[in-house]
Amino acid sequence: MPIIYLEIGGLIFIYMTLWFILAQLLKDNGIIDIGWGLGFVVVGTYVFIGRGLTDAYILLFLVTLFWGLRLAIYILIRRLHEKKEDWRYQKWRKEWGKHFIIKAFFKVFMTQGVFMFIISLPLIQPRFQVLLHSIQYIGVGISIIGIIWEGIADWQLFKFKKDSNNKGKIIQSGLWKYSRHPNYFGEMLVWWGIFIISIPFGNWWISIISPITISGVLIFISTPMLEKQMKKKTGFERYKQSTNRFIPKIF
Repeated sequence: MPIIYLEIGGLIFIYMTLWFILAQLLKDNGIIDIGWGLGFVVVGTYVFIGRGLTDAYILLFLVTLFWGLRLAIYILIRRLHEKKEDWRYQKWRKEWGKHFIIKAFFKVFMTQGVFMFIISLPLIQPRFQVLLHSIQYIGVGISIIGIIWEGIADWQLFKFKKDSNNKGKIIQSGLWKYSRHPNYFGEMLVWWGIFIISIPFGNWWISIISPITISGVLIFISTPMLEKQMKKKTGFERYKQSTNRFIPKIF
């Protein structure tokens, strides 16, 4: 195993532990959502500085940087507006009781750390080609579309929730009329694009685990968890029947 994988594993462990300590001081485990996107920026920066500056990797790094910073800034703005721990972490805090801290460390922070390592695989390469390959431009295009799609969806949802008249309602306008989770669809596109950018670096059979994993998490874990909450809102069943869960239904 190339030493870079061990280095990144150790880096992510330290990174997640620091966020865990901060979360306990603030009594808010939801802040890890801010750290999620930033974690990939940290990984990309570490590789970027330590493995040499080639045009091809600069392209990969810039896509990751833009995606990670946008996501972190958006979640920070949302958290400042909501001023409370996310409902998921509140639920687990009650369920885990006196064992909450130890379970939070392993089930929230370390579990996300494992997923961060797996999803980071396209960024963790033993070698990089110097010249840009045509397929990498395709990957950049897909990632940019994903970043824009996710960003628009996030902002539309934020504005919808900010309006007190929409309390208890489900957003069904903008990109949300094409799928019930357009932000997650955009995020999936980002990581398939990043994988495509990484193909000429070699080890594509390892890197492809990344987009497969993030797609699986978003489709089979994140969306079902969120829709349990959406069921409580007015008009969800009708919305569910008329709108695709994940892939946008344009026509």
